[in-house]
Amino acid sequence: MTEIQLSLYSLLIQNFFDINKIIHIKKGTLLFQEKDPVHQIFILLNGTISLGRVHEKGKEFILKILHDEDLLLEYNLFKNAPKYHFFSKTMTDCEILAIDRKEFEEAVIKDPILLTALTTWLSNGYLKAHMKCQDLIMNGKKGGLYSILIRLCHSFGKKTDEGILIDFPLTHQELANLTYGTREVMQRILKELREEGIISYSNQKFTIKNLAYLKQAVDCQNCPADICGLN
Repeated sequence: MTEIQLSLYSLLIQNFFDINKIIHIKKGTLLFQEKDPVHQIFILLNGTISLGRVHEKGKEFILKILHDEDLLLEYNLFKNAPKYHFFSKTMTDCEILAIDRKEFEEAVIKDPILLTALTTWLSNGYLKAHMKCQDLIMNGKKGGLYSILIRLCHSFGKKTDEGILIDFPLTHQELANLTYGTREVMQRILKELREEGIISYSNQKFTIKNLAYLKQAVDCQNCPADICGLN
């Protein structure tokens, strides 16, 4: 978690923490769907959540993966009767703090420190989204997958003797959803990477054995971890 996110997270916890507002949600639960009215904002205390959209033909695209101490602000802030633009689904069991939307927005307007932290956090997210788009547009499906694997290392990576373990289970379909590709294409590219010794895959977890190879292939700019992540 980045310093900026921790700062905003801490401020929100200080202002809004109430044990009675904590909800426990099972894996695979839809927290909200596209076009649902926004009545609350959510702080993710523990667990992992995907945010995405569903194509009219039913294909699911994952735009973000949030985990431990993150925020769900997927709507137009300070707008009358806002609606969500994305769906949110739990990928693990989650513990979430629910805050009334109007109460949150009023607090932000009244507190310049909270407003500054929110503005910085949103600006960081804006830049991160642009970097993701750049990677997917400029590098094609293969480069897009490489970019996602690099971001997964920053979000979930743990150093091991074999390389960087992405310590979060992901199926080939979920990787396809993250790269806006098909499972068949992802499987082919991943097979090539395994045969070349770049990655390994066991129990739905990837180990990146040669991160430098992936970075060179996509002309990685070595952005800081708070920019190069999946949240």
